[in-house]
Amino acid sequence: MWLYPLVSLGLFGAVFGAGLAYASKKFAVVVDPRVEEVTKALPGINCGACGYPGCAGYAAAVVAGHAPPNKCVPGGAETARNVARLIGLEGVSFERKTAFVRCQGAPTAVRSAAYSGPRTCTLAALVGGGPFACTQACLMMGDCFRACPYDAISWQADGLPVILEDKCIACGKCVAACPRELIILRPDTKQVMVTCRNQDKGAVARKKCTTACIACTKCVQTCPVQAIGMEGNVAAIDTAKCILCGQCVDVCPTKAITDHRPGRN
Repeated sequence: MWLYPLVSLGLFGAVFGAGLAYASKKFAVVVDPRVEEVTKALPGINCGACGYPGCAGYAAAVVAGHAPPNKCVPGGAETARNVARLIGLEGVSFERKTAFVRCQGAPTAVRSAAYSGPRTCTLAALVGGGPFACTQACLMMGDCFRACPYDAISWQADGLPVILEDKCIACGKCVAACPRELIILRPDTKQVMVTCRNQDKGAVARKKCTTACIACTKCVQTCPVQAIGMEGNVAAIDTAKCILCGQCVDVCPTKAITDHRPGRN
């Protein structure tokens, strides 16, 4: 009699085993071999700059057609071409981007208060808006610096953060860390920028910072290709239209528009 339980258990095991074997084949997820090939073609640093959770996640999205082959910033143009070739695409371009701080800050911004709290931009922005009269000024307490995983941010003597373009991979972590949205990712080739975010009217803005945009619209009127418009009281350059002529830089009365081309700034 003692054999019956053993036999029954064995039969149940055989049935369940057969069922699992069938299910594993029936519902198996077929992985495109190109995913592994694309993953190997990527730098493998899992920085997340592409917007996906690591290189393998981005590779799977590319092969599935959910992402373009040129989103790997650290890999640059060569990686974009290699990834495109693996999925059968030709003529893929790559435009490198770097972070840019839209503020000229401490030397020109008027201080209106003394801040003695924790040295973080996020807290300073919440507590009275920080030490400057301009509520859009860089707080210079290093949230972006601490967020950068690639040592691509240093400091000027006056306290403003400086993006080291040769190290920046446009991962966007500094962009997310800035509580005032002063940092953006700009195309590397577009280096004439509005370096101000103050939305006050002209006279008020100028009292708070000598390099504030005062919404005079001289740049708008001067631009030969209509690449400049106004977003509220701040000029905005359409980098897709800008031809880098520099005329807007010359006519700006407060130098709120800055030219960062080599030899120009």
